[in-house]
Amino acid sequence: MYREHLKEAEDKMGKTISVYKEELQSIRAGRANPQLLEKITVDYYGQITPLKQVGSISAPEPRLLVIQPWDAKLIPVIEKEILKSDLGLNPSNDGKIIRLIIPQLTEERRKDLIKVVKKNGENAKVAIRNTRRDTIDKIKKMEKSKEISEDDLKKSEDDLQKIVDRFIEQVDAVTRKKEEDLMEI
Repeated sequence: MYREHLKEAEDKMGKTISVYKEELQSIRAGRANPQLLEKITVDYYGQITPLKQVGSISAPEPRLLVIQPWDAKLIPVIEKEILKSDLGLNPSNDGKIIRLIIPQLTEERRKDLIKVVKKNGENAKVAIRNTRRDTIDKIKKMEKSKEISEDDLKKSEDDLQKIVDRFIEQVDAVTRKKEEDLMEI
C-alpha cells in the first residue's frame, strides 16, 4: 500500500531533477548554446511567443549565436527582449539576422555563476526533502488508521531515505558537472 506513495515521491523527485537541469541550461558556460535563449519570449502580433517559435536559432561558431526571425519586423522586438533579459548579451543585426557574440567569462563572473548553480542545487535538494516529508506524513497517516503496521512504517521510511539519498547524489553530480563546465576556459 505504501509503495504507491514511494513511487509517487520518486516521480516527483525525478521531476525536480529535470527542472534543475533545465534551469542550469540557461546558465551560460562561455559557449554559444541555443538553449540560452529558451526563456526569452516576444510579443508576436499580440501573443507572447517563445523566441524559438518565431525564428531559427543556431550556433555556427563556439562564441556566436544567430537568430533568423521568419518575420524581419520582429528584429527590434527580439533585440529589446534580449537586452531586457539577464543574459548580459548585446545583439547586433544586419536587417535580416541578429547576431549574439558570447563574451569570454571573467573569473569573477564564473564564480558568481557557480554561486547561482549551488543555490539552484540547494533549492532542488530542499524540494526533494519536502517531498520526503510529505510522503512520510502520508505513510504515518496510513499507520495511524491501521492500514499498515509499524514495521511497514519503518521499512517505508528506510526505503524512502534510500530514494532521497539517490536523488540528492544526482543533484550533487549535476552541480559538480556544471561547475566544471563553468571553470573550463
